[in-house]
Amino acid sequence: MPTARRLQKMERVLRNRQLDLRVVCENIHDPHNVSAILRTCDAAGVGMVHLLYTHEEFPQLGKKSSASAKKWIDIQRHRSFEELQQALHRDGITIYATHLGEQAISIYDVDWTQPSAIIMGNEHRGVSDEALAIADANVYIPQFGMIESLNVSVATAIILYEAVRQRLQANRYPNPNLDSEWIAAKLQEWIEK
Repeated sequence: MPTARRLQKMERVLRNRQLDLRVVCENIHDPHNVSAILRTCDAAGVGMVHLLYTHEEFPQLGKKSSASAKKWIDIQRHRSFEELQQALHRDGITIYATHLGEQAISIYDVDWTQPSAIIMGNEHRGVSDEALAIADANVYIPQFGMIESLNVSVATAIILYEAVRQRLQANRYPNPNLDSEWIAAKLQEWIEK
């Protein structure tokens, strides 16, 4: 049984969870990148990460490499783009793909206080055409150097912390939309882990 202090921390963390802010890892090859993304998601209050693996094997996430972040994040696995799209749209979530194209909008011009999922693509191939096809919009991180790409875990952190900034301004930390039954059930789940 966790100590009283640990229980307080768990409850505080749960009260800050943003259930309508999600990250999708699409065929990310390096499990260290996925682990870094999970750590960032936990820090930003993201409660669920979707793993979409159609070309790569699902990553093996050990306790050391993920710093146990996977213990605190719900992970949904998907083997098809349609399955992912249906799951996110069923929850009323707009899907954004990270892609530097003509129609892409800056991450600073997106209203991240709305239900949102961010598709992060493979380290070498980026977001696939299939993922772009299910996305509601494309976003990019403004960059001013010669190299036009960032490490996938770094890019995820930048986008998530723009969402955090906006949600902090909107008084979403702690999250007023969480009900006490969900918090109690999740706390019990965490205690049993």
